Amino acid sequence: MGLLGRLLLTIDAGGLAIGAVVADCLNETHMFNPRWPPHAKFHNAQTVAMAVILAGLTLYYTWRHAKTPELRREFALISAVTGSIYWIAGLLAILPPGTMGVDPEFGGPAFPQAKLFVGFMAAGLVGAWLEYH
Repeated sequence: MGLLGRLLLTIDAGGLAIGAVVADCLNETHMFNPRWPPHAKFHNAQTVAMAVILAGLTLYYTWRHAKTPELRREFALISAVTGSIYWIAGLLAILPPGTMGVDPEFGGPAFPQAKLFVGFMAAGLVGAWLEYH
């Protein structure tokens, strides 16, 4: 695998692992929001855990040694999928009626995450494409 592709996939994984924890756990809008019911916090923790697991898988397949070019391409494809699933789900989450990217008490309705989701996903997909070709 080439270095640029791996670096872009690593940026994607960093967004998953660090971004999800900071945005969804370490501030007053989610886990520390006293207005959130326990079940909402459960699903928030579940989503963050999923992001961290996907980040780990993305890094594992990004940096794993491949003995053949075919295996290298397979690892790139796996990295693209694991590095994109969370971002795709985040972009789709705004579609059901009644959802918002930001609660009204914090300035919503808004969806500022969309740009970050697309940016990290693009980094991962471009990185995987560079590795695949």
